Amino acid sequence: MFRALTPYLLVAPLIIFIEVFTYVPILSSLNLSVRHWDFLSPTMPFVGLENYETLLSSRDFWNSLKVTTIFAVLSVPLRLALALAVASYLVRETLPSRLLRAAFFLPSVTSAVSIAVVFSWVFSTDYGMVNAALATLGFGKVPWLQDPSLALWVLIFVNTWKQLGYDVVIYIAGLQAVPQELYDAAAVDGGRKLHVFRRVTVPLVMPTTYFLLVISVIEAFQVFTIVNIMTKGGPAGATDMLVNLLYRVGFTLFDIGQGSALAVLLFVFLIVLSLIKSRVIGRKVHYEA
Repeated sequence: MFRALTPYLLVAPLIIFIEVFTYVPILSSLNLSVRHWDFLSPTMPFVGLENYETLLSSRDFWNSLKVTTIFAVLSVPLRLALALAVASYLVRETLPSRLLRAAFFLPSVTSAVSIAVVFSWVFSTDYGMVNAALATLGFGKVPWLQDPSLALWVLIFVNTWKQLGYDVVIYIAGLQAVPQELYDAAAVDGGRKLHVFRRVTVPLVMPTTYFLLVISVIEAFQVFTIVNIMTKGGPAGATDMLVNLLYRVGFTLFDIGQGSALAVLLFVFLIVLSLIKSRVIGRKVHYEA
């Protein structure tokens, strides 16, 4: 009897952890999304779908969805393309390659708060390093974080700089799994490097690309720290992403009902987006035995 229960007892701590910190919060958000609560009121009256209707009729919500979508569409392909290019160069097992891997990976494990604070200074209009470098070339000051047409690009750069190392390491693992015999055969056939990369490397790392695409899009739709510290959603809502709006509604305006409704909408949107990607891109992914 005890032997039969042993496997379940071994995984019980993990199951309890997942239940408490994943499923319970999800169910709590679903419950709060159909209620009105401001943290202080002792009651949470049921309001049905009112919070969802308010959000879907809000200009701020649609602006945040547009900004977040633009951020994801611009940043994710850039990250993956750069990561594959860098990984292809660093896949060789040499000391310089290993040192560069560590250098690229370091930002991904560095505090996002620290990175955001440092880059806020780097892109500062009055005393930033970027404008100081431009001044030496004879250019004027550029309001990187105050110009609506530039601020989002700065955030894309910072987020790419932080996350690129993780993508590179995962791509290196995928590249190392590609059989060397295929490259040897392509070399015998006279294939040029670019042709081999396009016809051999890219198709065989599609499982890795698909994995990184899924998690990168989810991460892009959940970006918060660099936005909150560097721009706070400004200027003029140009960087007001969904999670930043959620924070403002829930923890600044203390409208927990609408904040929870926004969290539920974001959750559903990411699930639907992942299903679409699995149907469209998943067909091109082939796992070799």
